[in-house]
Amino acid sequence: MYLARISLVFAYVALMQGCVSIPATPTVNQGQAQSLYQQHLQDNAGIETFSLQARIGVQTEGKGFSGSLHWQHNTNQDEIALFSPLGGQVARMQKNADGVTLTDVNGHIQSAVDAESLTQNLLGWRLPLKGLADWSLGQPHSTPIEALSLDGHGLITSLQQDGWLISYDRYSMQNGHLLPSKIVLHSENLTLKILIDEWDIPTH
Repeated sequence: MYLARISLVFAYVALMQGCVSIPATPTVNQGQAQSLYQQHLQDNAGIETFSLQARIGVQTEGKGFSGSLHWQHNTNQDEIALFSPLGGQVARMQKNADGVTLTDVNGHIQSAVDAESLTQNLLGWRLPLKGLADWSLGQPHSTPIEALSLDGHGLITSLQQDGWLISYDRYSMQNGHLLPSKIVLHSENLTLKILIDEWDIPTH
């Protein structure tokens, strides 16, 4: 009887271990994943304004930057403030219909037609602001998609667009929207990691 009980205990433990190892993401076919993906895009289609706070890490050609950013976005303009690890503001960038300006820590202001060239020249790394608002919401933007991978929930796990490989490691529910909380962007000689700590999505 004792040996039988021991055998039952081991069998139960083995069963529980097997259950724990089952992936949380359900297995679905490609058609189901595409349907869930389209639903996710529809759920987030109304987000035209957001703000977020995130930690950022940059690696490029043996150099790096780490700190945080505060970003306010709407359809007409963007304002991004970059901070050092100690909390001091490093730069502030503003984008509107007239172009992009960047103000450095000394108050010097420079302008350009796009954020990519401006950040490359002044910060030493390229911030892909053209597509970043959509990518931050876990969706492609309007240019052609080179490659796209989905999980069982219809959420993007990787996306290739505009010469960037964008990987999504985590999502979280924010004001009724399922949004990324960890994004890693790779391009030639540059890795940009964004860990989003706080979303603010206006309710309608």
